[in-house]
Amino acid sequence: MIGEQQTPRATDVATTKLPDTWADTPLTVVMPTYNEAGNLPGMVELLMGLDQPGLRLLIVDDSSPDGTGKIADELAEGFLTEDGKPRMSVLHRTAKDGLGRAYAAGMAKAVEDGAEYVLQMDADGSHPAGKIAEMLGVARSTGAGLVVGSRYVPGGTLSDAWGAHRKLLSRWANAYASTILGTRVRDITGGFNLWSAGALKAIDLASIGSAGYSFQVEMKYKALRRGFQVMEVPIHFEDRTVGESKMNLAVQLESIAMPWKLRARAGK
Repeated sequence: MIGEQQTPRATDVATTKLPDTWADTPLTVVMPTYNEAGNLPGMVELLMGLDQPGLRLLIVDDSSPDGTGKIADELAEGFLTEDGKPRMSVLHRTAKDGLGRAYAAGMAKAVEDGAEYVLQMDADGSHPAGKIAEMLGVARSTGAGLVVGSRYVPGGTLSDAWGAHRKLLSRWANAYASTILGTRVRDITGGFNLWSAGALKAIDLASIGSAGYSFQVEMKYKALRRGFQVMEVPIHFEDRTVGESKMNLAVQLESIAMPWKLRARAGK
């Protein structure tokens, strides 16, 4: 079953106020980084300032040459709970081998450490932190295994910095993957996703084959195949202001091929 959460645009709403018991929910934000030194401090401050005592942040750094990993370690020392436990931690990986694998490693670590929900979030400022509470509230109130921060449900918007060609390409990519896989998820390629620990365990992160951005499609498709409810919440997607996109030709080719591979496997 797929639902859509009808709300105003993300740019027009204040951060949702959760009931105390929901705000205390163990939720880990998994944020992969590679050369994000210019973005990370601001993102950490923003997330740690949210009114969600149960929120933790896990940075997954792939040995960034610009020192992002070291910056993350230094920042983590400044955010502790009242009883002295870390609210932020860093998973250092020795090589850059794809966004998907970085997410899988971080999500597995978060679940292992006791998170009830895990949120995927980019470090470049494109995903609105102010929507995290709403996404958690939707998950808690509906029992959904996945809540997608969606650019393409009513109320969702894209940055004005995106040109017409880029917007068209993004919409085409969503339509392409959804049509091949036969899903009704409007933003199947989106990377701002809140998962229940139960859904992640059922999917089996170790079985995910995508290294790049097609990870987003593969994960959602497997959640649907296992019967989990998927909800979509409208967000405003902003363009990065610091650093460069990690999208390259190999990643694009993998994204084109992956829906067909998933469909073929499902038909066996």
